Amino acid sequence: MKNDPKKILRYTPFERANHWLSAITFILLAISGLAFFHPAFYPLTQLFGGGVWTRILHPFIGAAMAISFGVMFFSYRKLNVITPTDKEWLKHVREVVDGDDRNMPEAEKFNGGQKLMFWLLVGCMALLILSGIVIWRAYFAFLFPAAVIRLASVVHAVAATIMIALIIFHIYAAIWTKESIDAMLYGWVRRPWAKQHHPAWFRQMMGGDK
Repeated sequence: MKNDPKKILRYTPFERANHWLSAITFILLAISGLAFFHPAFYPLTQLFGGGVWTRILHPFIGAAMAISFGVMFFSYRKLNVITPTDKEWLKHVREVVDGDDRNMPEAEKFNGGQKLMFWLLVGCMALLILSGIVIWRAYFAFLFPAAVIRLASVVHAVAATIMIALIIFHIYAAIWTKESIDAMLYGWVRRPWAKQHHPAWFRQMMGGDK
């Protein structure tokens, strides 16, 4: 596939591995977090060896995701700067939902919707990290007053809920846009796909050729 002239490399092996590390740690965090969010979900702790182990592992898994997400942030932050073209793209997002992208502004490697999603996830992740440190009882919670810990717990739960909703939408959009998942699995996309969904990036990859 590497020499297939009909395809373009969209994600390197490192980018894909880091993405799936973030995805796996996120799923583990969502499951373990839900176990403490409501008694109805507490049986999920059995997946981690019980309540005690779930409480121990959750913040360490969170630290792993924070590192993985940090790598993703520094790798993609420049590519996700929102431009006037992206703002125009967002104004016409309904046309994309309706399946008509013929008159959409030309997207770069990431379109306006993907860039907006990126920054929303960055915001949620920042809140999760900061609040998570405050409520990590074994190492940091004793440094903060009870009122701050309670507030951090609420912030942590709200940020996690928003992030779960965003990730669900992210998965849906990836399934809805054919070949998006293949790109993250194998790294390559067909040239017609790139030209249709990310024409500005396609021209860049082709050296400016149309």
